[in-house]
Amino acid sequence: MNLEAYCPHKVVDAATAVSHIRKGSRVFIGTGCGEPQHLIRAMVADMNMQDIMVYQMLSYTLAEFIDDPSFTRRFSLKLFFISRTMRKAAFDGKIDYIPAYLSQIPKLFTSHRIGLDVALIQVSPPDQFGYCSLGVSVDITRSGMENASLVIAQINPMMPRTWGDSFVHLDDIDFVVLHEEPIVSTPERRPNSEVIQRIGHYISQLVDDGMTLQIGFGNLPDAILSYLDNKNDLGLHTQLITDGMLPLFQKKIITNKKKTLLPGRVVASLCMGTDAIYRYVDNNPMFYFRSSEFVNDPTVIARNDNLVSISSALEVDLTGQVCTDSMGYLFFSGIGDQVDFLRGSAMSKGGFSIIALPSTAQNGKVSRIVPHLSEGAGVATTRGDVNFIVTEYGIAELKGKGIYQRVMELAQVAHPKFREELIDIAKKRHYIFSDQLPPSQDDLLFLEGYKSMFPLKNGKIVEFRPLLPSDEFSYRNFFYSLQEETIYRRFFYKMKIFSHEVVQKQWASVDYRKNMSLIGLSQKGGGREIMAIGTYAEEEKDWAEAAFVVREDYQGMGVSSYLLKELEKIAKENGYKGFTATVLRENAAMIHVFKKRYPNAVVTLNGSDLTLRMDFSDAVEKSEKASACVC
Repeated sequence: MNLEAYCPHKVVDAATAVSHIRKGSRVFIGTGCGEPQHLIRAMVADMNMQDIMVYQMLSYTLAEFIDDPSFTRRFSLKLFFISRTMRKAAFDGKIDYIPAYLSQIPKLFTSHRIGLDVALIQVSPPDQFGYCSLGVSVDITRSGMENASLVIAQINPMMPRTWGDSFVHLDDIDFVVLHEEPIVSTPERRPNSEVIQRIGHYISQLVDDGMTLQIGFGNLPDAILSYLDNKNDLGLHTQLITDGMLPLFQKKIITNKKKTLLPGRVVASLCMGTDAIYRYVDNNPMFYFRSSEFVNDPTVIARNDNLVSISSALEVDLTGQVCTDSMGYLFFSGIGDQVDFLRGSAMSKGGFSIIALPSTAQNGKVSRIVPHLSEGAGVATTRGDVNFIVTEYGIAELKGKGIYQRVMELAQVAHPKFREELIDIAKKRHYIFSDQLPPSQDDLLFLEGYKSMFPLKNGKIVEFRPLLPSDEFSYRNFFYSLQEETIYRRFFYKMKIFSHEVVQKQWASVDYRKNMSLIGLSQKGGGREIMAIGTYAEEEKDWAEAAFVVREDYQGMGVSSYLLKELEKIAKENGYKGFTATVLRENAAMIHVFKKRYPNAVVTLNGSDLTLRMDFSDAVEKSEKASACVC
């Protein structure tokens, strides 16, 4: 479109455009990488600008001026999120931070709770019908523009033209300034690669094919994306598009085919990164940009089945409270989109949330899993909103769990050198039992190799993994779900009570090399429950005693045979030569399991019991399908 022909009175230079901003004005500036740099610099250069109040979501260009006393005398900055370039200024008290959920910021403008006089935005060149695009910054920019009395737009040919609710007609703009320049770029900043690799490993276990993802602000969530490249048909409904997503687009891992809300489309409201991602979203109909009150509305988010929210935090306390926006009294970032997506994912059918963070900060000197949040730290996310917490040491599941279980789950994923201290403090606060043993101080990453999946004959899948101290209540529930005869065959007496003291004695402090307990977990509704446990414990040098118990409704499905084989594999890794087992004479099913795997087992009769001695070298490989009578 020929602007000189269509609206010649609107086309001016930057200095002329900003000269219409009056003293004392409230000025909104477009977000982050979509901010109009040329207009911002022209506004700052105009010394007639006095007592100007600036509202912005993410600010970059103004960081060039924030240390200039003449600038801070003339301009007051009100930011909804503190960018990396503005962090020092925030610490120095040079900006004013407005805590707000992203989904609710546009309503602050439309309700005139925050009044706006001027909006400075950046758009792509208009099409033949006069429509420009807000490009990489729709988020709160649309609402800011629509609720300002004066709209000044920088038309930049380098701004991508994005699809969705991003279009602005020239009739809705008061002045246009033609100026081409590269839009703001935010190169990738990769945190510690080993920590990221381990966190990515754990998150990849939680994310299944076909799920729809939200990726929060920050380097950590973005870096984790590369560890999802073995998934299929993922979807994306997120506030922010970044370069970290580009390989997943190019490899057709993010296809959006399984989405229940706007299938086939990436739903987002902001794009920040390098020229590579800007060119990818340019005129790409796969991307559907909407404003933050839509993208971040929990009720809209919940319309995506299997929505998984992945975000980060600065620290998490032992009860599950999360701080994201401050380091003590120092404001660090912002509330952003975390709470919106945590609540939306909780309402999503099959959805859940993950908060990922390294276990330590300051080069390992301090723990990010803390007894209590730092003095002055804000609770951005309440303990009632948290589901999974992931560090490089594992996965803590908090949803639906009491303080005792939360303490144990979080202590397990804290850095090993801080675990005992966390448990000691939790005892003093009466969060846990006074005799509670701390989790192992070993790095238990090797336990990942002991996880496996076993398909049952009825089509269900059972997940097997090592028993952890935080499983105490689940193990208790398992015990009480068993029939009396099953308990008698396992413990050789009619055990009635499975108390905390019993669990502490047997399971709370497991040496994962001298003894091992594998639990089988089956899905029940939105949770999982233990349906089987297999154990070996060192009895003598090179030999360990093995025992099993399987819930009655899972007996006869090959579970014990599978457990025996898995435990044998682990025991051999740890230097054992064979198993012994004591079995009641009438427990024909269990005897059959042992004899089938070790046909040359040495059997000794001891009254009503049989003792079997089974050398691993005699093990016979047989298909579980061949077993007819197993426990």
